[in-house]
Amino acid sequence: MRKLTLPVLLLLSLLLPGLAPAATPGWIETSNAYTQKVLNMDARYQPESASYFGADQFDTEAFDLKPRVYERNLADMEELLVEMQASLKAETDTKVKQDLEILITSLKDRSNTAQLNRKYMLPYIAVGENMFQGLQTLLDPRNNPERQARAIERLKKYAGTAAGTEPLTELAKARTRERFSEPDLTGPYVQELEKATKNTDVYINGIADMFKDAKLKGWEKAHRKLAQQLRDYDKWLVQEIMPRARQDNRLPEPIYADNLKAFGVTMNPRVLMRRALYGFAEIRDEMQVIARLIAKEQNLPSDDYRDVLRELKKKQVVGEAIMPLYKSRLRGLEDIIRMHDLVTLPARDSIIRLASEAESAASPAAHMNPPRLIGNQGEYGEFVLPLRNPNADPGEVMDDFINESVAWTLTAHESRPGHEQQFSAMVESGVSLARAIYAFNSANVEGWGLYSEAIVKEYLPLDGQLFVLQSRMLRAARAFLDPMLNLGLMQPEQAKAFLMNAATFSGPFATQEVDRYTFRAPGQATSYYFGYMNLRALRMEVEMAMGPRFKQKEFHDYLLQQGLLPPAQLRKAIMEEFAGVKS
Repeated sequence: MRKLTLPVLLLLSLLLPGLAPAATPGWIETSNAYTQKVLNMDARYQPESASYFGADQFDTEAFDLKPRVYERNLADMEELLVEMQASLKAETDTKVKQDLEILITSLKDRSNTAQLNRKYMLPYIAVGENMFQGLQTLLDPRNNPERQARAIERLKKYAGTAAGTEPLTELAKARTRERFSEPDLTGPYVQELEKATKNTDVYINGIADMFKDAKLKGWEKAHRKLAQQLRDYDKWLVQEIMPRARQDNRLPEPIYADNLKAFGVTMNPRVLMRRALYGFAEIRDEMQVIARLIAKEQNLPSDDYRDVLRELKKKQVVGEAIMPLYKSRLRGLEDIIRMHDLVTLPARDSIIRLASEAESAASPAAHMNPPRLIGNQGEYGEFVLPLRNPNADPGEVMDDFINESVAWTLTAHESRPGHEQQFSAMVESGVSLARAIYAFNSANVEGWGLYSEAIVKEYLPLDGQLFVLQSRMLRAARAFLDPMLNLGLMQPEQAKAFLMNAATFSGPFATQEVDRYTFRAPGQATSYYFGYMNLRALRMEVEMAMGPRFKQKEFHDYLLQQGLLPPAQLRKAIMEEFAGVKS
């Protein structure tokens, strides 16, 4: 999923329904009116995220990094919290009350996160990456020319050439400098700074390429100024922030604990580690059984699962053959979904494309780029496939995504029945904004992605099944490697070696994994396996309660129609409304 790096965006790179059903239920209209107040407040500080959802009235605005942004944002959240709590007391509709509880929880949690970061962390803003993503939202080829043209105004505000604006790089420096006098704050991880400065020209060139592709004029002068500002910002980072950077990847313990909570992981990290270590061993055993069958079938010299994976990875697809392979896998999965009644397929198409160099630098893993979700006029989601990791060591080749076998599991996770299916279900069936946005956490979303791989696995050829298990093995590994690194039980180079040796991932892929655990999103990687375990357990509860009445297609459709309800509310809704059992 797309990552936006400013703290307030952490919980806002989410899903938002754009096309409501013909007759929107009254309770959704009431709920959305409450939620719109929170969305408007957030857009004052992060207009890029509002644009990302499709709210084009914010397209020409830029991040608020002006003085006292922390105090202003916190005060606005506290004011809204009081208002929402009063509304909850007065509201009588059960579903609206549930959504108000979602909004209240979100405001409380984000306020707590902001205060923890203020207490423990020296502010550091990845300006180049954030600017690239803020402009990418508008310059997306799926947008109409009028919307793409608004990127020029946003670019000018980034560069400080628009009337009444200052360069964003200078505002970012000021927000960091004002905390220099507090000596106990934890600085950014040195590896994070090194890779951010390395990628600056990638983002500068990526921005220029997007404007050229959109065939726009009048952006060049502001872009030249911005390019110089970003390079000067890099020099400032080296001079002023690098001496304050931490050599150890570990975050202060309260920050890491809050990260886990924000990503939806409610289990004690040491308990999760034990569960995941057990799961890893079980998955490895299952992989070995399938690997022996493949080795016998293909007359391979070794039947060790790692050797079989390496042999299958040699069947690389390159150049113009890559997209036909993935499109063929998508058609195959859609046939499986229909034939075995797994879930109702969306009415819209699913798109697959290769990532640009700048996109790969910002997100070097396969991900889903949702369509414009507010005011959607038929735009489609995109499964974005990177072919290299610009952050990897020189000479390392990333061979993980372009072999014939892995294409099955990647397409199932990112497209159908995975993330693209989630987006489309919300767009086409309509859910309240609160359930689509403010109930979001990574465990809700990524749990479905990993679960989606599991429900198609039995219908795939043996090599496809082996790579589904490799994918599940990775998610189990994440659930113990991420906590081990952040609790000081392992060093980054050990985690990279483990992923390369125990699961046969390439060096560049293992590098992006370790970067994710240590500075890109510490704690997030645990959410896949945690969410998957919860979803599998919920399904078993429903199967036991319903017996022969259980139909998985109906279960999956109902599940997706709930939006992103918090786990307790989701379980209650499914057990009572779907299974007909009072919980």
